Amino acid sequence: MDTAIRQKLIRLNQQFYQTFAEQFSATRQQIQPGVQKVIRQIPQHCRILDLGCGNGKLWQRLVERGYLGEYVGLDFSAELLEVAKQQASRTVGRQPDRNYPQFIQADLTEDGWENRAPNLPYDFVLAFAVLHHLPGELTVIQTLRRIQRLLTPGGKFIFSVWQFLNSPRLRERIQDWSKIGLVNSQVEPGDYLLDWRQGGQGLRYVHHYAPDELQRLASACGFVSTEEFLSDGQGGNLSQYQTWILDNVIV
Repeated sequence: MDTAIRQKLIRLNQQFYQTFAEQFSATRQQIQPGVQKVIRQIPQHCRILDLGCGNGKLWQRLVERGYLGEYVGLDFSAELLEVAKQQASRTVGRQPDRNYPQFIQADLTEDGWENRAPNLPYDFVLAFAVLHHLPGELTVIQTLRRIQRLLTPGGKFIFSVWQFLNSPRLRERIQDWSKIGLVNSQVEPGDYLLDWRQGGQGLRYVHHYAPDELQRLASACGFVSTEEFLSDGQGGNLSQYQTWILDNVIV
């Protein structure tokens, strides 16, 4: 993907989350079933880096299940991070034995974002509904290689990608690239432009990942997939979840 196109798509998504932060947060008050399943395997005491933490609901749910470890959440949206910090303050005020989470502004599309993550390394790096918003395979590969360096030797990278093509309703939200002055040849296979219809009209860049594409990315970035499943949505198939470990770690 051309650098100028990549930057255009990055700006598109940044503008979306700045404009619709409140409306987006309102749609993320419940933890997805797939995330609930993942949370059940996370130990009470471990170090977590949550990429794209948004409004902090994941940390809230971890705490409800008795989590006492060190948690760091990164997100580029100052508006969503402010919501996360406010909710965390109320929770810690009621439960002073909890470690206070760290919520840090960082953009995964910028060089050096990993340097903003304190307390390295991490037992778990989580990225739910994040990778499909990173434009261009090169951007994703760079991000995955940085994640690799953030993990402990036995650590796990657990993530989800949106399988919106499984939903007829969401397919209707696919828009022509001409709406943002692009043509199909300027983006990569699997790239889509989706509209947003709550609290106003908006547009987002999204990539649809096929299973073989994820496998290829894992191999290219030194990971091995150890678990995968579909979950979420009315049909239970709107998100693909995978767990990756470092290729040089024996399972």
